[in-house]
Amino acid sequence: MDNFDVLVVGAGHAGCEAAIAPAKMGLKVALVTGNLNMTGSMPCNPSIGGPAKGVVVREIDALGGYMGKNADLCQIQTKMLNMSKGPAVWALRFQEDKLLYKREMRRHLESVKGLTLIEALVTDLIVEDKQIKGIVTKDGQKIYSKTVILTTGTYLDSRILRGHWTSKEGPDGEPTDKGISEALRRCGFEIQRLKTGTPPRIKASTIDFSKASLEPGSDYVWHFSFDKGYDSLLNVKVPCYLTYTNKELHKLICDNLDESSMYGGVIKGIGPRYCPSIETKIVRFKDKERHQIFYEPESLELDQTYIGGFSTSMPVDVQDKMIRMLPGLENCEVIRYSYAIEYDAINPLELWPSLETKVVKNLFTAGQINGTSGYEEAAGQGIIAGINAGLKVLGKDPLILRRDEAYIGVMIDDLVTKGTNEPYRLLTSRAEYRLLLRHDNADLRLRHKGYMVGTISEEQEERLNKKEAAIAKLMKDFNDIKIKPMFADPILKELGESLLTESLSLASLIKRANVGYKDIKEMLNAQGVTLDIDYDDLDEVLLEVEINFKYDGYIRKSLEQSQRMRANEDKEIPDNIDYDLVDNIALEAREKLKKVMPKTIGQASRISGVNPADISVLMVYCEKLRRM
Repeated sequence: MDNFDVLVVGAGHAGCEAAIAPAKMGLKVALVTGNLNMTGSMPCNPSIGGPAKGVVVREIDALGGYMGKNADLCQIQTKMLNMSKGPAVWALRFQEDKLLYKREMRRHLESVKGLTLIEALVTDLIVEDKQIKGIVTKDGQKIYSKTVILTTGTYLDSRILRGHWTSKEGPDGEPTDKGISEALRRCGFEIQRLKTGTPPRIKASTIDFSKASLEPGSDYVWHFSFDKGYDSLLNVKVPCYLTYTNKELHKLICDNLDESSMYGGVIKGIGPRYCPSIETKIVRFKDKERHQIFYEPESLELDQTYIGGFSTSMPVDVQDKMIRMLPGLENCEVIRYSYAIEYDAINPLELWPSLETKVVKNLFTAGQINGTSGYEEAAGQGIIAGINAGLKVLGKDPLILRRDEAYIGVMIDDLVTKGTNEPYRLLTSRAEYRLLLRHDNADLRLRHKGYMVGTISEEQEERLNKKEAAIAKLMKDFNDIKIKPMFADPILKELGESLLTESLSLASLIKRANVGYKDIKEMLNAQGVTLDIDYDDLDEVLLEVEINFKYDGYIRKSLEQSQRMRANEDKEIPDNIDYDLVDNIALEAREKLKKVMPKTIGQASRISGVNPADISVLMVYCEKLRRM
C-alpha cells in the first residue's frame, strides 16, 4: 500500500482527532481501525464534558479539532455546571445521542481531504533501528508511514471481567489482540496493566422514573464549538434522573465482596481513583450512607438507560439483586450487565512532551494507552499527537502547550513528568492557573496556535481577530460610558444592589457582585445607548469583558505567577546532558532525571524526588554546559 505521512491506529476519540489534524495540515493520512462502524464510539458514559473536561473540549475546538462540533450536533441535553461559582470552574457537559455521535463522526472523517480510512485489525509494528516504519494487519498486509500514532484505547490485550468469569475481548464485544503489546515489549517499552469499567444498561421503558429526581438540562442551548453552524441535529431536551444507593444495597455488596473481580483477586490492573466501582466507593467511604446514581438516556433510537455511578465487577446474579435495590429499578429489564475491563498501557514517562515516544523514533501515542481515562483526555492528547506527528514530517518544531496555556498542557506535563500507575483523570485542582484556563477564553488562548500549525483556517483566524478587537473596544467603552441613576436604579433595586447617587461607568457597575452583562445591556437599552462592534456575537464579547473587569485583580495575580513560572520553563536543558556527571545531586534525583529526561528546568522541578537543592545544582551545571 502507498506510503503515508501519518498513520493512526484506532478510531476512538483520540484517533479521530489524531487523524483529522495532520490531514488539515495538508499531509497524507491513514486511519486504521478494526471496525469503522465503531468510529467515535462511546462505550461508557453517553456524555461529553464536565469539570475540566469541558474546557478540554473547548481547547480541542480552538486548535481545530472536531469533538466539540460533533458534540454540538449530537447533543440531547446541555448543561453548564458550577454557574453559581466563579468562571475558573465553569464547565459544559452534554448528554449525547451516542449512535448519532458515531455516525456523524465517521461522516466527517470520510469528508476530510487527504484522510484514508482503512478497516483492518493491526497486530504488529514495523520497527527498524528504533524507528517506526509502519504497521502489519491481521491478514499480513504491511502499511508504511513516516510517523505512526497509536490510539488503541482499552483494546490492547484486553479482557472483560464479571466476578470470576473472564473473556478475551474489548469494549462492546469487539475483538482484542496482544500483537501490539508484544511489539511494544520487544522495542523495550514498559507495559503496565490498568483497569476501568462500565455500568449496566437498563431498558428505559421498564424504569419507574417517578421514584427518582428529575435532572433537566439548561433552557439556554450552549455550544462547545466557537464556530457557527453546529446546532443540534435533533433539537430535543431529554431529561436525566438522580437517585441514591441505600443501606440494604451497601450490605449486599459488602456481603459479596469476595465475588467481585476487583476484590476476589481476578483483576490485576489498577483501577481509576476518581471513577471507582460502586463496591470500591462503599469500601473506601464507609462513613457515607448513600452515593449518587444517575439515570441517563443513551440515544433517541434506543429504549436504553445508562446507570451512571454504578460500575461494578460483581457476577451477574449478584448484580441483578443490586440493580433491583435502586429506586425505580425494582421491576426493570437489564439489557447489559456491568463489567470491568483490563488492558495494557505504556508508562507515560517514556514519552516526550510532544507525545512522541523516547523508545521508538517517529512513534506517537495518545489516549488510554498513555494511562489516561475519559473521552476528553483522549481527544486532547489525540489532537496534540496528530499536530506533532504532522510537524515532525514537515521538519518543524513540536507544539508544546504550557501549564498556564491549556488544561491539555497540564495533562500532558503531568503524564510525561510525573507518570501514572492508575488511569489519570483531569481535575480543575490539577491546574495551578485555572483562572487563566477558562471555558470562555480557550479560543483566545489557543486558536492563533492552531492557525500557525495549519489546523485553523484563514476565515477562523480572521473571526478571532475581530473578536479580540471587539473585546478591546468594549473594555474602553466600559470605562468611558456612564449610566445615569434613573436608568440604572430600577435594575439595581431588583438585584439587591445599592442605588446610584450619580452617573457611574459601566466598568464600575459590572464589578458589582450581582450585576451581569445582561443587566448592563438592559441599562444601556433604557438609556438609548448602543454598543457598536464588528463581531457577530455581542453576548460572547460582553461575557469576556465582564470576567475581565470582575476578576481583574485575580487574573493579574495569576498572570504574574505564570510569568515567574515561565522563567524556568524557558531555561532549556541541553540534549547532550549526562546526569551521571552532575555532582552533588541526590541519588533519587539523578535516577528520576535520567528516566524522564526533562526538556526544561521547569519540567525538572516538577519531577517527584527532585528537590530545590538538586534544581539549583542542575541550573549551574546547565549554564556551564552552555558556555563550553
